[in-house]
Amino acid sequence: MTSTADRPATPEDVDAICADLPETELGTSWGNVPTWKVPAGPKGKGFVLYRPARGDAVDPTTGQPFDDLLVIITPTEAEKRALVEDPGTPFFTIDHFRNYAAVLVSLSRIGEVGRDELAEIITDAWAKYAPKRLVRAHLGDG
Repeated sequence: MTSTADRPATPEDVDAICADLPETELGTSWGNVPTWKVPAGPKGKGFVLYRPARGDAVDPTTGQPFDDLLVIITPTEAEKRALVEDPGTPFFTIDHFRNYAAVLVSLSRIGEVGRDELAEIITDAWAKYAPKRLVRAHLGDG
């Protein structure tokens, strides 16, 4: 068995990780925003979404709106702060998400996170909205 612990995450890993979680589906929210939801079906809640370019999230280097942002739900505000405040991660937030437990990351910087760490962050996001029976079945008593 090959370990992925040291491998940097890739943009393709996002969909692979989400698809491997139980009862997920790639749908849309907020009109046409690609969104991974749990559980699959009309009652699904988004836990990862691909945010379109908007003027409220601007790349400080170029001054242009980010066009490759991923929004990942966090279980709590404390976990959001831990990710955003860690200078070793590419996660950040903007005023739009001030009172919302979610982090943003540019897909062009996703490689600054290991694949295993990304899987843990996405699994935590999934577990926030997944039915409790599903979380227990997938993660054990968590």
